[in-house]
Amino acid sequence: MLEHPERTGQDGIELIKHFEGLRLRRYLDAVGKPTIGYGHLILPHEKFDAPLTAGAAEALLKKDLRSHELALRKLVRVALTQQQFDALMGFVFNLGPGRLRSSTLLRCLNAGQFERAADQFLVWNKAGGKPLAGLTKRRQAERDLFRS
Repeated sequence: MLEHPERTGQDGIELIKHFEGLRLRRYLDAVGKPTIGYGHLILPHEKFDAPLTAGAAEALLKKDLRSHELALRKLVRVALTQQQFDALMGFVFNLGPGRLRSSTLLRCLNAGQFERAADQFLVWNKAGGKPLAGLTKRRQAERDLFRS
């Protein structure tokens, strides 16, 4: 049985919170999806008519992390450190487990090529085919955490 951290650690949570930012009211994300809190995509059956409190936003983030943590543990076939798991959670929280599933990052990781996997974070810095400064910073921070 492989050893995987069960939950996102504090470093991973702080990384996600930093790059997602906190918005207590509904807003449209970069691709026009209704969002609230720390990057929570509002589902059709959810109503957020009133602003969130900071505590409610944190609870919603932790709830969102649970499904991503399960997906990540199913995809990864090698043992991970807490820092590696946290970095991958930052990636999965931002892009979804489907993107990781089909990525060279995951192929390298599962082949035990940890340095090549770390470098693959940097490939995922584009939107609409163009590098974005914010995504470049986020992917560098994830890579740094992965390698720490």
